[in-house]
Amino acid sequence: MSSTAWFTHDRLGMFVHWGLYSLAARHEWVQNREKLTDEQYRVYFDHFEPDKYDPRSWACAAKDAGMTYVVLTTKHHDGFCLWDSDLTDFKVTNTPYGEDLLEPFVDACREEGLKVGFYHSLIDWHHPAFPVDGTHPRRDDQEYIAAHQYADIAEYQLYLHGQVRELLTRFGKIDYLFFDFSYQGRKEWWGGKGPDDWDSPGLLALVRELQPGILVNDRTGIPGDFITPEQYQPSGPMTRDGVPVVWEACQTLNGSWGYDRDNLDYKSPELLIRMLVDGVSKDGNLLLNVGPNGRGEIDPRAHEVLAELGRWMDRHERSIRGCGPAEFTAPADGRYTQREDRLYLHLFSWPMNHVHLPGLAGRVRYAQLLDDASEIRVVHTEPGQTAQNTQMGGQPEGTLTLKLPIRKPDTPVPVIELFLTSPAAAETLPTD
Repeated sequence: MSSTAWFTHDRLGMFVHWGLYSLAARHEWVQNREKLTDEQYRVYFDHFEPDKYDPRSWACAAKDAGMTYVVLTTKHHDGFCLWDSDLTDFKVTNTPYGEDLLEPFVDACREEGLKVGFYHSLIDWHHPAFPVDGTHPRRDDQEYIAAHQYADIAEYQLYLHGQVRELLTRFGKIDYLFFDFSYQGRKEWWGGKGPDDWDSPGLLALVRELQPGILVNDRTGIPGDFITPEQYQPSGPMTRDGVPVVWEACQTLNGSWGYDRDNLDYKSPELLIRMLVDGVSKDGNLLLNVGPNGRGEIDPRAHEVLAELGRWMDRHERSIRGCGPAEFTAPADGRYTQREDRLYLHLFSWPMNHVHLPGLAGRVRYAQLLDDASEIRVVHTEPGQTAQNTQMGGQPEGTLTLKLPIRKPDTPVPVIELFLTSPAAAETLPTD
C-alpha cells in the first residue's frame, strides 16, 4: 500500500476537468444529457483548438490558492484523449490543435513544485467494444443497441489497461490516480459496470507495478488508498466497515465539472473555506475543481474565487497543513483542527465578546488570532458564579472562556490558535 503521508498532510488540491465538452460549454455530460451521436459530437473534435492553453498559469493559480497537487482529466467518459495515445484516433493530436496536452501540464506542475495527478475514465462512450448501458448517450437508440449487442468488454479491458500503461510510463513519476467510476447495481443506470468489467484487481496490480508510490482512489469498485465522496460534505470522519479511512471530497465551484458558460451558481469563497476547514476537522482532504474553457483558460470567476481562497490560506495555512481532527469538542458554529500541541478554532460566525470552550480549562498556555498573532485573553469565572447585570454567569466545570474583540477580523473565517499544555502540566497553570 502506498504511503498517504503527503496526502493527509497537504489537504488541498485542484481538480481540472477539460476536454471536448468545454466547447459545448454546457456540462461535461452534455453528450449523455442530449443523447448526441458520435457524428453530432464530432463538431467539437473538429474545432478543438485551445490556443490560450498555458498549463503554467493553471499551476500558478493552484499554488497561489494554497493547493499542492493538481489532477487533470486525461480522458473523460466521452473517450477523448488529451495525449497522443497509440491505441485510438480519438485524441488531441488529431484535432486542429495537434499537440499533446499532458506533457506540458506535467512539466508545469513539477516546475511549480506541485504533485501530479491524473484522472482517467473507466467508461468510454466512443469505444466500439464498450457495451451500451444506462449511462451511454445511445441508450434509447434501439437500432444502435442492436448493432452493438456483441460489444466485448474483454476487448475494452485490453484498451483500458493499455491506455493506463501509456499514462504511467510516458510522463515520469505520477503521484495520484483518480479512476472514474464503477456503477454496478445503481438503479438509475441499467447494465451498470463494476470490478469484473474493468478487471480491477489486474488494473490495480498494473498501476502498482508501474508506479509503486502512486495513490489510487476507490472507484474501480475495489479498495484503493482513499475514498472519494462527491458533491456533499461528510457528517463526520469516514469509515468503511467501522474502520477509519483516508478520504477526499471532490467538489465543484458551481455544480459543473466541465466549463459551463451559463452556470452562475458559484459557491462563495467563504463557503469553500468552510468546506475545507470542515473536511480537515473530520480528517479529510478537499479536491476543488475548475473547468477551463475551450481556449484553455480558467474562467475569471473561478480565478476570483481561487484568489480569495489563496489569501485566506496565506494567513491560515498552518491551521490546515499537517492538521487533522482534534480531541476536543468545538463550540457551536466552530470547527477544530489540531497539529500536535496546537489547536485551531475556526469560527464560522463571530460571537459577541466571548467564546466558551468545553474541556479546555487549564489546557491552554497561550491564545492568539492566527491572522496577526494578536493575543486573545482568557477570562476566568467560577462555575457557580451567578449572572447579574454586567457579570457573566459561570460555565460548566472545565470550560475555558476567551474574550474576543467586538469587530470580526477582516477574513472570511477567523482562526484562533491555541497552544496546549499536557494534562499533567495543566495542574501548575495559574487559575486567575
